[in-house]
Order: sequence, then C-alpha cells, then structure tokens
Amino acid sequence: MRWTWRSVVGKLWITIMLLVAVVLIILGMFLLQYIDIAFEEPFRVKLLFVYIGIIGFLLSTFFAFFLSSKITQPLLQMKDAANLISQGEYRTRVPIRSSDEIGELASAFNRMAADLQEFITDLNHEKEHLSSVLRSMADAVITLDAAGQVVLANPPGEQLLERWRKADWDQEGDGESPGPLVAPGPLRELFRTVTLEGRDLSEKIQVQSGVWSVVMAPLKSDDTVRGVVAVMRDVTEEHRVEKLRRDFVANVSHEIRTPLSMLQGYSEALLDDIAASPEERRELVQVIHDESLRMGRLVKDLLDLARMEAGHVELNLDQVDMDQLLKRVAHKFNVYTLDRGIQLEYIGSAGQLILQQADEDRLEQVLTNLLDNAIRHSPDGSGIRLILNPVIIDGIQYAELEVADEGQGIPEEDLPYIFERFYKADKARKRGQGQSGGTGLGLAIVRNIVDAHSGSIRVQSQIGRGTTFTLLLPVEANPILS
Repeated sequence: MRWTWRSVVGKLWITIMLLVAVVLIILGMFLLQYIDIAFEEPFRVKLLFVYIGIIGFLLSTFFAFFLSSKITQPLLQMKDAANLISQGEYRTRVPIRSSDEIGELASAFNRMAADLQEFITDLNHEKEHLSSVLRSMADAVITLDAAGQVVLANPPGEQLLERWRKADWDQEGDGESPGPLVAPGPLRELFRTVTLEGRDLSEKIQVQSGVWSVVMAPLKSDDTVRGVVAVMRDVTEEHRVEKLRRDFVANVSHEIRTPLSMLQGYSEALLDDIAASPEERRELVQVIHDESLRMGRLVKDLLDLARMEAGHVELNLDQVDMDQLLKRVAHKFNVYTLDRGIQLEYIGSAGQLILQQADEDRLEQVLTNLLDNAIRHSPDGSGIRLILNPVIIDGIQYAELEVADEGQGIPEEDLPYIFERFYKADKARKRGQGQSGGTGLGLAIVRNIVDAHSGSIRVQSQIGRGTTFTLLLPVEANPILS
C-alpha cells in the first residue's frame, strides 16, 4: 500500500472513519435506549447497527483505494519524476491517465519538463560554444571571484598563471602550500581598482622581461561586483618594435642634426665672408664636404638596413674564394694602417677555402665595416689580425673568420647591444685622431648580411686588451638560398 496515514488519501480515509464512528456513537447514545422499548427484536436492530458500521468501514476503505489510484498514484509519479529531473534526467515524463485536473497537471508537468530540457540543452550548447571560443583564443583569459581567487581560465591563461605563480610575488594568504589560485602580483592593483570602481580598465604591465596588455572588466550581480574577467595579451614584441621606432627616430634626428648644424654654420660663414684667406675658405669648404659625405653615408646605411630588415636582401650568389677576398680587403686597408703605424696581419688557411654560394660584394662590405671599426678604435702602433680557418661544427663545414684588434675593448655590459642600430660604446673605444665618426649602423648591417648567408657572428672583448669579432659562414650551398 503506497499511501499511509500521512498522505492525503490516508488523512481523508481516517477522517471518514472518524465521521462514521461519531455518527454511529451519536445514534447509539440516543437510540439504543429506545430500541428495547420500541422494537420486538432489539438484538436484530443492534446487529443492524454493527453491520452498518462494518459496511461504512469497507466503503470508506474502498473509497480510499479509489482515491489512491486516481489521485495519489499520479501525484507520487510526478514526485518521482521531479526527483529524477532534479538529478539531471531531463527526458523524464509522467503518463497522462485522465482528462481531469490530475491529467491537466500531468500535461503541464510534461510541458515544463520539455521546456526545461530544451533550455538546459541550449545552455549546454552555449557553454560548449563559449568553451570552444576560450580554448581557441591565443590571448590569456582568467576569471576571478570577489576574493581574488581564480575560478576559470583558458589554456593560455592557465599556462600564464602557472608561470607567474613560480615567481616570487609574496602572495597574500599563501603559506607553505600554494593553496587556491589567487590574483597574481602584477594584477592585484588593477583587480582592486576594478572591484572598487566597478568599471572596465585597461593597462600595460611589465612582468620580468615581458610586457602584457591587460583588459579587466567587472562581473556584476544586482549592482554588486561578484568578480572580474581579465584578458591578457603578450605585446612584448609590439612594445619592442615601438621602442625601436622611437629610438630610431630619436637617433636619426640626433645623427642628422650635427652635420646639418655644421653645414648651416660653415655655409653661413662663407656667405658672410668670415674667412679672410683662401686657406680658411678651403678649410670651411672641406668641413662642409666631409659633413655632406657623412650625411650621405648615413642615408645610404639607413636605406640598406631598412631593406635588409624588411627581408629584401639581394644576394648575387656564386662561388667565393675567401683567401683571395681577404687578401684583397687587407691590401686595400694597408694604406690607412701604414699612416698610423698599425700592423695589419692576415693569416690565411692552409688550403683553399671556397664558399659554394655567397655574395662576394656583400662579404667585402662586412669585412670593410669590421676592419674600419678596428682601425678607428685602435691606437697608433698597435696590431690588427685577420685570421681565416676552416672548422667543422655538428658535421657541417664552416669558414671561420676572425677580426681581432688591440684597442681599448668594449665593456661587458655593452656587448649584447653592439649589433643594435645607432648603438655606440664610445666610452671605451676611443676614436683615433682625425678619423670621422661612424653612423652607428655598420654592425647592424653586418649582422643582417651574415644572417642572410645563414651564418653567425659573435664578439669577445676585454677592457684594455682588444676586441675580436668571429664570423661563421657555411661552406656548402645553403638549401634555403638555393
């Protein structure tokens, strides 16, 4: 029996039974005293009351079972169906056995279950869609609750948080164990501002050697900030390019300003007839000529470097005899070295060393830049060595070329930057007397030409003992270039 005295039918059955009992008791109290007087067979009348009580009990019990089949059973089925739906079984339905109010209730319940199933299905589809979008995003996305704990992050966000958690941010609430993820150090100040002001904020933050663009928006519920969502993009390269652009403009302006000022000043001196003698006029004209040549070199180097960094390096590839090339370049510079007493020594390889695919003019440009730097930064009476050797690295044959001088050397902190545009470590490498200064672009051009030949260049230097540039150029044909 599915129903008990606590159910609706059970309570109704008990109520009917009590009513029948009360009626029989009332009738008995008022009529039993007259039965013996009014009836000849009072025993039969009393027995009739007993039969009526039994029949009333049976009828009420039958009525209770009838109500159980018509009311209680559908209600119990709907209760079981509601429990299944609450557990996630949204396909659950209840059978409709009548067209009365119970049947209408069952029909409404089924419609509600169908609508709920459709709604949950749409929510799941939307959730999967958002999850796919988050997973496919290259930007890091994390969601923080009001306490600053991470509640959601896409794969790039998880990787970024893991990398930041390894840094020493002095995280609040962290003890010996990491505990729950909390807003990392670089985001805490922005997180506090967003949660307090309740508005979107964007900021660029620098974390170790990287720069990140962060856009953080609050998650509101009833005008209360319940968390924030942050989108972070690595803009290190864009920041570096922007800094290079600013430095480039500043350096070009600085480099051009000096010769322009001198051209203007000396030309005005000629116009004003300040020079009293032909020798003085010749000296002024010579300065103007030298500065114009300097500006020409600067413009040419800028154009060459711009083309190289844009990937438009034109190489006329052919076989190049390195021994013949170095002898020719060394002979060309002997005129400059003899005037200052600098000994330029060339040490060639034991055998013939030929590059299968290289641009001889570009390599001569590299050697010219390196030797020009070495001569300008070497004191009178010192020595410069030009050394060529074949080497094998990882089974690949290279031509190793060294340009070593005995100048003042380059400070160690400057070595990583000497191949940057306009970078000059002149505080250690003194220019020789009478030598014009360089444009600061030579080594940047050298690096681009060497890279175009799939080679490498490195520098070693000691203060007071000199500097050595070492080039490695592949001997065999480069499959990329061919």
